[in-house]
Parts: sequence; structure tokens; C-alpha cells
Amino acid sequence: MQYRDSRQLRMAAARADFLEFGQRGAAGVPDVLAASWLRSQRAGVDITHPPTDFSDDIDTRSRLVRCAEPVLEQLGNDTVDLPLVIALTDSQARLVQRQDASSAVGRLLDRVDFAPGYNYAEGKKGTNGVGTVLEAGRAVSVVGPEHFTEELQAFACTGAPVIDPLTGRIEGILDISTLVDAWNPLVNTLVKSAAKDIGRNLLLDRNQAQQALFDTYMRTDARSARRAVFAIAETVFMANAAAQAMFDPIEQLAVREHAVFLMTRRDRVDEIMTLQSGRSVRIRGTRIVSGPGTAGLVVIAEVPAEQASNDPAPVRTTGFDERLLPPAGTVSAASERLISDLCRPHVPLSSGASPAWVRAVGELREALAAHAPTIVLGETGVGKFTLVAELFHADHPGGRDVSVDAAQLHASVEGDFDVLLSRARERTLCIVRNIDQASTEGVERIDALFASLGDTTAPVTFAATVSDSSLDSDLPFHSLLGHFEVAVTVPPLRCRTEDLSFVVSRVLEEIAPGRRVRLSPGALRTVAQYTWPRNISQLREALAHALRARPVGEIQSQDLPNYCLTRSRKSLTRIEVAERDAIIAALQDKDGNRVAAAAHLGMSRSSLYRKIRTYGITV
Repeated sequence: MQYRDSRQLRMAAARADFLEFGQRGAAGVPDVLAASWLRSQRAGVDITHPPTDFSDDIDTRSRLVRCAEPVLEQLGNDTVDLPLVIALTDSQARLVQRQDASSAVGRLLDRVDFAPGYNYAEGKKGTNGVGTVLEAGRAVSVVGPEHFTEELQAFACTGAPVIDPLTGRIEGILDISTLVDAWNPLVNTLVKSAAKDIGRNLLLDRNQAQQALFDTYMRTDARSARRAVFAIAETVFMANAAAQAMFDPIEQLAVREHAVFLMTRRDRVDEIMTLQSGRSVRIRGTRIVSGPGTAGLVVIAEVPAEQASNDPAPVRTTGFDERLLPPAGTVSAASERLISDLCRPHVPLSSGASPAWVRAVGELREALAAHAPTIVLGETGVGKFTLVAELFHADHPGGRDVSVDAAQLHASVEGDFDVLLSRARERTLCIVRNIDQASTEGVERIDALFASLGDTTAPVTFAATVSDSSLDSDLPFHSLLGHFEVAVTVPPLRCRTEDLSFVVSRVLEEIAPGRRVRLSPGALRTVAQYTWPRNISQLREALAHALRARPVGEIQSQDLPNYCLTRSRKSLTRIEVAERDAIIAALQDKDGNRVAAAAHLGMSRSSLYRKIRTYGITV
């Protein structure tokens, strides 16, 4: 507290010197802050009453907002009753959303127009936790007198850029604001972590839409013999062989532009457009919808065989045939693999020596060989889907597999089960993933699949994965259990101590092929001590994190994520995670000296010891 007061006095004095003497008066001020003061001064920002800049055309239903909503909701839940306000801005520093954990702080921020629609660019409001982040391109905390304008000096604001991982562009700013006396340096870690979560959601949202677009395009092409099929999105344009033969490049561009126009309209299924050559083309499409926006369009284009000159205007029906994508969620490795697992080659993981694993592999191999409908149980991330597919293809090298995500089965999504079964000539594995996440409509679709299996002679092997914790629930999927003949439980990673070294080496081989990388004995002990609640998926995350710190050579314990250095089974809030990570970083920085770490963190030794026990820190 004394250090904080001393810093504020220094910053207040430095700001006064800067306003009087210019840039040389800011000696000793952090570079990012001094540069911001200088930009604010050159922009002519009024230090007492900066003008208000309000815009009513902000997009409150944008892709950024859609991807940020689950993260903001979780932040709101974790920070309830804390004296702070959470805000999201667009790439122009205009607030689009605000959540008040404290109504008192919210009322004070209302007085300085920190509300949706208002612009907090540095050139408008001076140095602050939104505009300065946008200018600096990194996370920034602006506390009290570090603000350029006087009206903001009662507040402490910490902001971090939300970056689209694919484009590298800053899509917005996540900001947490509080009063100066309530500010804590840990907020900086919290904001950066939450901004990364939103960035991962942006990537998931894009990948999910592109995967759905590609899947719909391939399915439509397979059904549309000798008809032109196009797939169109913001950065994607695909045309099948029939389309390229039927239309020259200029005509393809015309079809694309007209389809993009259609993407903004929701009341047309059929359109007839006239090309520059004079011939007419009928366009029918399937819209890929993600949240409130359209992610892409798959179009069938047909030239009518005959069209009289006096043809009446085409009859236009309403309601696009839409394929709805599920809303974005807080991104995890599991949700990313949901999109990419079928496209990514997996390093075999079926080998192992632990008794539980050997028994599960044997039971599953026997069930698949007998073509018995099998339900595979286990915790999240144990590799249920991977193991089923691997064992099936080991016995049927020329076979194929079809994956169905139960969570995405609903009335507006076509399952194509009959088509898949009718075309099955070689042995086919049909896997329904996460069957416990199926809605009532999804259960009906899966039930229909079983009916189709009973009516076909196609060589199809059926399996489904389920979280074993859901068996005690009353979810709709329970009505499907009567269709299965065999149940196999895949053991969690913590029950496979004998296999841990093998699993680690296989995962490293998968995510870093060809690299000379290994775990040190100390790092392997750290991995063995952790409980891995999300199993192999979380181990993959942890090793990927370590590889960013040490891309080759011997990975050390400190290269692993901080949570690996704990034994706590308690589910932590974001504030607690940030505090835990700060304590681990301080202990590592002070070589395990707890007295020095406590002094560095500004807390008493007894408080530090208590928190070490609470979080199960093993540093």
C-alpha cells in the first residue's frame, strides 16, 4: 500500500512536470506512459474537460461481441461483488458492452461517459486503459494520475487487446476499471488471460464456420450430379468441375457477387439472375449461420433448359435453407479438436502397459471386431474418439469413418444418414461423439439412425462416446442406451502411471514432429504429480505451452504451465488463477525463497504460506 501511494505521488509530480516543461519533464516515467502523454498533448486533448464523442452505429451483434459474450459472462460470475466494471470496445475504441460488478463504480464511470457508444480513443480522452492499449498494441494499466485528463484520475483501468489469431489484427479491447484504492496488479494478468480467451473464440468461430461451409459444399456437390456448386464466404470461393465448365471466370465472379448480395437478405430461397451474356441462371442456396450473422453460402446454379421470352417473373419463396452453427464458447483444446480431429493425423496412443488401459483396449477391440454397437465411456479428454478410430482402422486399413457430433444434431441440420449408409461398400465406422450432449431432437435423429442400421445390409460398425459423469443425470440420451450391446470404460490419465512416459513422448511426437525434445526428470515428476482433470487433451495443451518456452532440448518444470505446479483439486476462479500464477512466478523469481517472494508480492509471510497451502503450490 505504501509503495502504491509513493508511486502515485511520483506519477502525479511527473505529470505536472510534463504539462509544464514538455517531454523532458517526463523523465523516469515508463516509456509507454510518456509516449501516451505526448500523443495526447499533440492531439490537443483538454486535460480538464475532454469532449464527448458518441456514436449510435456501433455493432452490438458483431462477431467480436458474439465471441466475447461467454468470456464476459464468466468474468461477471467470477468477479461478482468486486468493485470493478468490465468493458469491451471495438477496434475504434468505442464501447460496445459494459458489465458492472459494482453499481457504485458503474455510476461513477457514467459521469465520465464510460458507456456503450462513447469513444475512448487516446486522441479523444487522452491516456487511458482503452485508447492507450490500442496505440501501444499490448496490455496497459493506467492508474490514477497516470491518466492524462483530470476527470479519469479517480480510476485505475487495465486493458488488453483482443487479437484475431488468424489475421493478427486487433479486433477490440477488453478493459477492467475500478477505483484507484481498489486496484490490484493481478488485474493485469486477469485481463490478458480473458482477452486471449476471446481471441481463441474468434479462431474457433472462424474455423467452425469454414469447416461447416466445406462440409456443406462437399455434401451438396455429391448430391448435385452435373450441376454447378459454389461455396462462398468472406475469404473463401470454391467451384466444382461442373461450375468451371458451365461458367467462364467473369460469369463465376458475377454469380459470386450476386450470392454475396443474397447473404445479406433473409427472405429468399430462389433467385434468377441474368448474366451479361443474356442467359439466365437460377440460384438456390444453403446459408451457414453463426449467431446473428451469415458465415457463408453454398449455392447451386442451374441454367434452365428452356426459357421463353415471355416467362413470368420467378416465384420467390421465403426463408433461406439455413444451417445454424452453435454459439461460440470459451475455447478449450477439446472444442478445437471437435472441428479438426478428423483432418489431423493422430500419433497412435493405443499402446500401453497399465492394467486398466490394457483391459479397455482389449474389450474395445473385441467389440469392434464383432461389429457390436458399443458405447465408450470416460472422462473428458481421455481419447475415447481417437482410440475407437485407431483400433477400427488398424483392423480395416481400407475402411472409412463418419463422425457425427451429437451436440449439433437438430431439426435444421441434415444428417444424411440414409445416404451415408446406402453408399457404404467398404467397412464403415459411424461414431456419434458426445452422445450425452444430444438434445431431444438430436436423440430422435440418432434413434432414426439405429432404425436405418436395422434396415440395411451395409457393413457399418456403430459406436458412441459419452462422459461417464452424465450417467447419473436425466438427460435425453438415456433412451438410446437400449440400442447398445457393449460398454467400455477408458481409464483417466491419472490411473495410467505406468504409461505416462510413453504418452508424453507420443504427444510430443505429435505436436513437435522431427524435433529433438524431451522432458527432464524433474519435469516428468511434475507431470506425474498433477491430476490432469482434462486428461490427454490438457496434457497436450501443457506440452504445447512448454514448447513455446523451449522449442527444442530438455523441457524443465518451469516451462510447464503454472497449474502443473499445484496439487489443488479446487476449481479456481479467474481472480484466484491470476493470484496463484503471480505467487508461482514470484517464488520462481526468488528461487523458492518464500520470505523474498512475500515481500515482492506485498503480502505477509503468513498470508503467502496460507495461499501456498490453499492452491497446493509445489514450487
